[in-house]
Amino acid sequence: MKASGFSSKNPAPSFERAGLELEVRPAKVSDIAHIFDIQAQAGRSLPDATTLTPAIDDDARLVVVAFARGTSGVGDVVGWGKTHYWDHPDGPASEGRYLGGVAVRPDYRRSGVGTALTQARLDWIWRRTSEAWYVVNASNLVSIELHRRWGFVEVARASGSHTTTFDDGVGILMRAARPTIPK
Repeated sequence: MKASGFSSKNPAPSFERAGLELEVRPAKVSDIAHIFDIQAQAGRSLPDATTLTPAIDDDARLVVVAFARGTSGVGDVVGWGKTHYWDHPDGPASEGRYLGGVAVRPDYRRSGVGTALTQARLDWIWRRTSEAWYVVNASNLVSIELHRRWGFVEVARASGSHTTTFDDGVGILMRAARPTIPK
């Protein structure tokens, strides 16, 4: 079983926004079809199943899915996200734990799904290290603003980082420190 950081002592976060109940949990291989459907609905390219399956099974990475439950109690997979671990630097990009992509079904955007997925992944990262990294296309202002909530700040700009390249040629490397708990 994957040691994802979710357990009876660290339950999967549950969120409620405007009557929508969200639950985020580690992905299973059986969720891949839902992930592909979300990517297609979001107009994004499909992930490579041959790399997604190992990521789901890898203790050094986390892939999560978000379920939305309505009044019927039946849940739908409405979003997903992942993390990466880079064991080597690449230019200004440090080795470390990175937030990977997040995708949300268009009919669930702006309802807290992206926030829930990001919080769950950061909670997992913070249990392992004191900093998190994230790369984003410089034109993706929605994502940049979302991540500022957790203290992400710009470190550098480049045309690529590790295996990520950017459509318009400009990406931003961002970093956040684990929040400290006041004494």
